Amino acid sequence: MTSSRRTFLQKLTAASALAASGTVSSVMARSGAPAYIPNLKKVSPNDKIRIATIGMGIQGNYDTMAALRNPDVELVAVADLYDGRLEHAKTAFAKDRDLFTTRDYREILTRSDVDAVLVVTPDHWHDHITIAALKAGKNVYCEKPMVHHINEGKAVIDAWKKSGKTMQVGSQRISSAAFQEAKRLVQAGEIGAINYIESNNDRFNAIGAWNYSVPPDASAQTLDWDRFLGDAPKRPFEAKRFFRWRNYRDYGTGVAGDLFVHLITGVHFVTNSLGPTRIYSSGNLAFWKDGRDVPDVMTSVMDYPKTDAHEAFQMVLRVNFANAGKIQNVTRIIGNEGQIEFSENNLILTKKKLPIAPGYGNYDSFFTFTEPVQQEFVRQYDAQYPPETRKAEPAKEVRFDSPKTDDAHAQHFADFFKNVRAGSQGTIEDPVFGFRAAAPVLACNESYFEQKVVHWDPVTMTQKNPSAPAARPGVARPNVARPGAPSPKAAAKKPVAKR
Repeated sequence: MTSSRRTFLQKLTAASALAASGTVSSVMARSGAPAYIPNLKKVSPNDKIRIATIGMGIQGNYDTMAALRNPDVELVAVADLYDGRLEHAKTAFAKDRDLFTTRDYREILTRSDVDAVLVVTPDHWHDHITIAALKAGKNVYCEKPMVHHINEGKAVIDAWKKSGKTMQVGSQRISSAAFQEAKRLVQAGEIGAINYIESNNDRFNAIGAWNYSVPPDASAQTLDWDRFLGDAPKRPFEAKRFFRWRNYRDYGTGVAGDLFVHLITGVHFVTNSLGPTRIYSSGNLAFWKDGRDVPDVMTSVMDYPKTDAHEAFQMVLRVNFANAGKIQNVTRIIGNEGQIEFSENNLILTKKKLPIAPGYGNYDSFFTFTEPVQQEFVRQYDAQYPPETRKAEPAKEVRFDSPKTDDAHAQHFADFFKNVRAGSQGTIEDPVFGFRAAAPVLACNESYFEQKVVHWDPVTMTQKNPSAPAARPGVARPNVARPGAPSPKAAAKKPVAKR
């Protein structure tokens, strides 16, 4: 993390953490790290948990609705930078009561009636707001990926550990019945030793390619452009960058951060893996040449080492946003005794074991032997492999369908709220787990844009060949050209403007 970015973050979190005392200006003037507020309000098992959502875009609305499908949870405040979304939140979530709304998320962090915040902003804001919220004594549910850059992960983990608060990262599929069943099957050895995992996630429509609708009233007056930019490069107002931020490296993490992260999270959950050691990506911008600077076709290959939990395996992930053919998205975990093919709602276990005897004949070298040698081969083969070793067990296919009442999104929040009530940090997807899923995703992007293999230590969560200083946030990036997806022009990142 660069010194300018660190300074920006320290000042921002200092104001957020201690503003409740009413002395923000004095806090900003102090030197040193701000103090944590470990428990602004205790939540008993019988109390309502009062939440606030920061970021009321598409996912912010879906996350809020999923959270509210849990009992004894109340939405008391929302923050967003576009006025229209604040107005929509009032009608969608508070028709018969007051709902506090603001453009400035820091106002939410000072409220004593907020027990937990949902951080559902563009990716480049995740670490800033999460750390500020933890320091302000709030429990945090942060959307995936947990951070925007690899070098931001440990700061979030440290803030979480120091705070003592509950934190959940939002890749909710692992809370589905299908993923729970997949984990049980793998841990029971139903597919043998895993050796390969593959997944593709293709699309061919504008909304699927993140070209979301832009409201006609979008302007520098109806939304806070400077605050949106945050520590991203300063640039003139551009509505599509605000509403289609996933298309730009300055704010999002591309197909890897939006889609690969779900599978990596699921694989780590199912296999108990800590992560890969080598990551390589290739692809290009093939179709959606609309000003975006991230690829729409991308394949990433990851090597997972042998551990006490699993054998070594390879994982190959692919996205094609320009697939005009028949789209058949599939995820498969393959072992030496079977495979699991699964989605969020169901899975199919196929078990298939080879016979002990290898067999001979057909496309085999046996026919090239002389007749006496063939006879001797058969004699030795019959002695080594009796008849019962020559037949494989019948292939078996077992289908698991999730219950119709299965609600992975709400269940992911249920796990979060259960731990909030218990004062526990033991969520299903805590920040350590979340970073171990996010880091390979971010390495996929680094490999693609810098045309290199990224070496990662999943145990220490440390990159072995990090980017040169010029590639870090806030400093000029290397001028590495990729087909159809050039790196953004170098520009210094600016701190959030005061309001």
